[in-house]
Amino acid sequence: MQDEGASVKLCDIIHEARKKGLAAPLLIRFQDILRHRVASINTAFRKSIEEYEYQGYYQGVFPIKVNQLREVVTEILDAGQPYDFGLEVGSKPELFAGLALQDKIGSLMICNGYKDLDFIKMALMGIKLGKRVIIVIEKLEELIQILDVSKDFGVEPMIGIRLRLHSEGAGKWADSAGEHAKFGLSTAEVCTAIKILEQRKLPHCLKLVHFHIGSQVPDISTIKKAVIEAARFYAKLKKLGFDIEYMDVGGGLGIHYGGSPSAFDSSTNYSLQEYTNDIIFHIADVCNAEQVPHPNVISESGRAIVAHHSVLIVEAFGSSVKNNPMTDLDFSGPQHPHVMELLEIRDNWEQLNKLEAFHDALERKNDAHHMFTLGMLELEDKAKIETLYWDIGKSVVEEFKGKSFIPDEIKHLEDTLSDQYLCNFSIFRSLLDHWAVGQLFPIMPIDGLDQAPSREATLVDITCDSDGFIEKFIGLHEDWDTLPVHPVQEGNTKTPYYLGFFLMGAYQDIMGDLHNLFGRVNEVHVFLDPDEPSGHYIEEEIEGESIMQTLASVQFDANELKRQIKSQVDRAIKTDMMKPSEAMKLFRDYEKGLKNYTYLNFQ
Repeated sequence: MQDEGASVKLCDIIHEARKKGLAAPLLIRFQDILRHRVASINTAFRKSIEEYEYQGYYQGVFPIKVNQLREVVTEILDAGQPYDFGLEVGSKPELFAGLALQDKIGSLMICNGYKDLDFIKMALMGIKLGKRVIIVIEKLEELIQILDVSKDFGVEPMIGIRLRLHSEGAGKWADSAGEHAKFGLSTAEVCTAIKILEQRKLPHCLKLVHFHIGSQVPDISTIKKAVIEAARFYAKLKKLGFDIEYMDVGGGLGIHYGGSPSAFDSSTNYSLQEYTNDIIFHIADVCNAEQVPHPNVISESGRAIVAHHSVLIVEAFGSSVKNNPMTDLDFSGPQHPHVMELLEIRDNWEQLNKLEAFHDALERKNDAHHMFTLGMLELEDKAKIETLYWDIGKSVVEEFKGKSFIPDEIKHLEDTLSDQYLCNFSIFRSLLDHWAVGQLFPIMPIDGLDQAPSREATLVDITCDSDGFIEKFIGLHEDWDTLPVHPVQEGNTKTPYYLGFFLMGAYQDIMGDLHNLFGRVNEVHVFLDPDEPSGHYIEEEIEGESIMQTLASVQFDANELKRQIKSQVDRAIKTDMMKPSEAMKLFRDYEKGLKNYTYLNFQ
């Protein structure tokens, strides 16, 4: 745990997982961190409530959409029992799962999202089972339907109203809030909704007002404005006689992906305690001014609970460099004039004006390209010119290192000279937010940390997609275009070189797609235990999806595939294309291969 200063060596966990047959890509979940985050948020709110003499209580809910994996949700619910921690659901599958998982009388569930008849019936069933299931109205028409169904069902609903605030969000998900948001009721619609409740003689069913300002809100001022505005709605409704119990401040609590406080998209300019202080203070301030009771506060912090608990381990199995050492070019004897000119620049580098010499080399490289496309340059001469150009480029980059001013073209050249590290994973499966919205995640080598990195690299995955790359990384003061790494060993002497992708627990587990049919990765769950020699133990191992499983998800039947291959094998035997023993061995290899991991196998 953070407060106790415990530490775990990732390399030890990787080694244990490999012995259990679980190769990279490997997701490591630290369940203790989940429990710590649940406790931290509840503790922070309780401290704020005490400091500002707040008259209500705090009760958090976990939004299942952030990570719907059973082992994550159940761990959070278990850790949240002392705090009566609940769930937020936004779809029928999430509702069905939540109803089953929450077996405690009085457990809290917030139902967001658009709803149909089946959704409403299941939510009302939860009320009949003794749970506090609050159905949040996203559009006015839902209210009438809920009231009609609840009458037929013989149960009074617990209603929440989502406010479409004037306050706008900030960061990558700013469009979640504001007057043009997808969800919520306008002020006029709120007035209509309360009239409907009064006409039905059900004003006591309105239990909650809710708003959502966006995910990963970087600036605390955005949160303050929204809280103040929503608190006014609550106070005005309370003064109209509606006995509202809860104010739900939604999600938005951000985390420091960038490692340092700032209002940039990948970080926040506030702490957890400042976040809870501002919410409690401003709600109390508005309520005191309006002379209404303080509501109980609900928050739907998902990212801040689950992001920290998982690390994705990826193996870099090769690299693509500008001048591959395996290339074999002969520079002895007569050469093309452009080659001779570049050789002269390279061999007399110390005596030349470095920037002028580089410009000459660049001109020769561009000339070579045009000459080659016109058929005026041979293949090997083009290869020699490019090789010499990159050699000269490395020299000029080294020349400018450490200088107070570096020309932009040299900065660009340095990025161009970086390696591409080939990594055994799919960005579309495991890092979807990076591809979709440019979200940056902390990435660093796991191996060789006792040595200074000697290479700079961008990362590419194994999908057949040009978008499967990472070329922006979190730096100390600004984003980096490359990642400092160590050399990757290849060939017979190859040893694994692992990279860690951190803060992966929010959305990445569940939102990844099946591009190229790369499935869910191998997974281990780790708990701290001081009685263990290593200080930890692996509680559970979950194998990643097999080729058979991913094919089944896109309507391929494994038995039918095997039947079709068997038919082709039989034909090959009958037509003497293959010997029977060879053909049957290939068929058995096909059968066995369907059970294999979808990623590359280097074990």
